[in-house]
This record gives sequence, structure tokens and C-alpha cells, in this order.
Amino acid sequence: MSEKEILIRDVETKNIMTKSTLPVGGYSVNPYVGCTHGCKYCYASFMKRFTGHTEEWGTFLDVKHWPEIRNPQKYRGQRVVIGSVTDGYLPQEETYRRTRSLLEQLKDSGAKLMICTKSDLVVRDLDLLTRMPDVTVSWSINTLDEDFKNEMDKAVSIGRRLAAMQKVYEAGIRTVCFTAPIFPGITDVPAILGRVRNQCDFVWLENLNLRGPFKAEILTYIRQKHPELVPLYDAIYQKRDRSYWQALEGEVRRIAAENGFPYLDNYLPDGRSAPGKPAIINYFYHEEVRGSENQGYRA
Repeated sequence: MSEKEILIRDVETKNIMTKSTLPVGGYSVNPYVGCTHGCKYCYASFMKRFTGHTEEWGTFLDVKHWPEIRNPQKYRGQRVVIGSVTDGYLPQEETYRRTRSLLEQLKDSGAKLMICTKSDLVVRDLDLLTRMPDVTVSWSINTLDEDFKNEMDKAVSIGRRLAAMQKVYEAGIRTVCFTAPIFPGITDVPAILGRVRNQCDFVWLENLNLRGPFKAEILTYIRQKHPELVPLYDAIYQKRDRSYWQALEGEVRRIAAENGFPYLDNYLPDGRSAPGKPAIINYFYHEEVRGSENQGYRA
């Protein structure tokens, strides 16, 4: 879908900072309402019912305008997540610069900033991000196959995401490869680990957790494009068989042990990992561990 086909409107909001209900706590900040990436597995499409929009998810975008944050010190030491139900670096950010404006207001706050994105536009703001004392930037990368990526979302290429990750990592900012959602039989986790090991501090792993309206669409996609995987998806998502995830977890633990990667459970970034040895964090059973439902599939 081209940008001219997307409905864009300006909206006023009284406060851009919202107390977060995510497991990471702190505050959640979304400079836009809606998301133009159009990911087929996006849990955030549930937000549509709160927006007043009747358009299909992915075809509208509300550009938020808010009063200037007058007391940024209020957020010192607090986790501030940009991009829980949208991407702060959508293509439209290049024009509207709402995330840039937010960073300018928070640059001296001392907040613990976490940015979740599928974009390379974040590199534009390195001048601000490198001034902030505690920043994490996470890219969603669940494949190295550009064709599969293009079937799943309209965000920038995997190659562009990886190049941006490299630049941010080299700038001294904590980086995360968020390998999510992992599509059974499709996502090559060992290949992704090998590709990103020298340009990120953490690798988060999260399974494809089919709940909500996108379940039928994803299962239809598997039947049409990967019929050989239908029995596997039936076992996992109809019969609740965990053996695939248990086997993958065992394989990742083995790779971690062989390469000296720290392997952690349910852990948030703090500090940086040794070069070439990213810490691996397993969220395979996040619906139990975190009490969430597809919390991570948006960014």
C-alpha cells in the first residue's frame, strides 16, 4: 500500500506519557495511533476498536500532538518504552518527526529508554540517543529471507534493519535482535544468531503465539504456502503440543553453551554483553511467565 492510500490525520492528546501495563513497567509512549507496517501477525490490531476508525488496520495513522513535557526529570530512572502498539519510526516519521520531538523533550530526563522498531530511520536520531545515559534499541527480525518478510509486513528490508543495528551498536548503544515471532519450521533461529552475534548485546526469542483475529489468517497462509507444515502447526496450535518449542530451546541452549553466550530467562537489558557474545533471552512461554498475550509482536 502506498502512503497516498493511507488515511492520515492529526490528533491532540493531553499527555503522551502513559503508565505502562507491560511487564517491563514504567511508561509506554506511542507517538502515533495505528501502524502502517501491516504485519499479518500484529497483536496491536485490537487497538482499532479504541480509535473510532472503521478502516482496515494498517491503512490509517493518527499523528499525535501533545503539550511539551514540562518536567522530564519526573521520569528519571523510569523505563520508557517507545513503540508498544505502534512503531515510532514508521515511514511517516520522516515527515512528521513526532518521535524526534519526544526524544528532544526527554534527552536530559535520565529515563531508561527502550525503542522497539522495524525501521532503520532510528539512525537519524543517534545525535540525541548517544546523549542519553540508558538506551536500548530493539529490532524485530524473525527471518533472513526477504521474500518471507515481504509476505508478512511492509516495513523496511531485513538488510536495512541489520545495517541500522550495526550502526547503533557501533555508536555504543545497547542493541537487541528481537527474534519474534518465531514461525515453526520457517524461522531459522541458529542462522539469525550467527548473523547478528557481532552487532547486538541481546537476542530475545519469542514464539508465534496464535491468539486473536490473526490466527485464522496465519493458518490459511501456512496451508497455502507451506502445506508440508500443516501437521506441525496443527500439533502446536490445535493440540497444544510443546515438543517443537522444547526442542528448539534445547538447540539454542546448546548453541549458547558452545559459543559462550549467556542464556537468561525473562530478563531485561542492563549493561552490554561482551563483543560477539550476545545474551540470549527466552520468552517461549511468555503467556505464563509474563502474563501477556502477544506483547511483543507489534514492533
